[in-house]
Amino acid sequence: MRKLTVHTKNRDYDVLQEKGILKRAKELIRPEGSVYLVSDDGVPAKWQQCLQEQFPDAPMYVFPHGEQAKNLSTWQKILEDMLAHNLSRKDMVIALGGGVAGDMAGFAAASYMRGIAYVNIPTTSLSQIDSSIGGKTAVDLAGAKNCVGAFWQPSMVLVDPDVLKTLSSRQFHNGLVEAVKEGLTFDPELFAMFEKDDYMEHVDDIIWKCLNIKKNVVEHDERESGERKLLNFGHTYGHAYETYYGLNTYLHGECVGMGMMTIMNNPQIKERLQKVLERMGCPVHCDADYDQIAHLITHDKKADHDHVTIVQVDEIGKGHLEEWTMEQIRKKMDV
Repeated sequence: MRKLTVHTKNRDYDVLQEKGILKRAKELIRPEGSVYLVSDDGVPAKWQQCLQEQFPDAPMYVFPHGEQAKNLSTWQKILEDMLAHNLSRKDMVIALGGGVAGDMAGFAAASYMRGIAYVNIPTTSLSQIDSSIGGKTAVDLAGAKNCVGAFWQPSMVLVDPDVLKTLSSRQFHNGLVEAVKEGLTFDPELFAMFEKDDYMEHVDDIIWKCLNIKKNVVEHDERESGERKLLNFGHTYGHAYETYYGLNTYLHGECVGMGMMTIMNNPQIKERLQKVLERMGCPVHCDADYDQIAHLITHDKKADHDHVTIVQVDEIGKGHLEEWTMEQIRKKMDV
């Protein structure tokens, strides 16, 4: 078993990675009070059953999968169900699913009785690589992604690579785009792994590298006031592409990949990135309307009236922040 400990202002917690660790969840979590399970209907039933069998008395709230369910209405329904099951401040929420399940369960835990414990068990490559560490929980509002939420660190994270076997190739690579992003911004060796023919044989190591990067970044900048913003590389345009195209055209990682391609200035790195994305079967460009994308970016969390903080990579492994005007944002799409 691999283990790292994340140290934050309010809580230290362990992140454990091991094949088959889902089967040992109760043994490792050891909850003191009652347990409340949150999942979505996109999670294979066998993973839900595996967790439910370990906590037979725990209610499991299952909501519809997908970004369309990440809203205040779903969040309220979870809270109402938690209240109906008489959860107290001593009890615990366990999230089983991808990033949306983690967001919904984490935000509900952060809000219920001003905060109760929760454990994150990510079941997608995207959530294992990116969202399982760091305590960013949120829902979307009026088309703006992650606009309402809270920083609420989990009590533990269990990462089981075996659960990724049920993902489609597209969903699997959707998450790996975030690992490519972390290689570009923090670790040239990680990015180089994707340029090798055998990168699929090293997925466990890729996930572990990403978990360590995220741990270090969160410890230095828990509330995203500086270094943690580097993890947003590709997301300024990526989030706008997600909103523009709706829910049935591109996945989150695919939009981030196109966002990185849009914003990248260095032609040599951009060429290398394009080859990696194409090898993974991910799109590298789209035909979105420039003006509409610029308008959407004005509502991004990173925007501040007439300018926005973006992430740029001029040397692999060394991302940096820049302040761009909205005119620069629009012109970049016209290059």
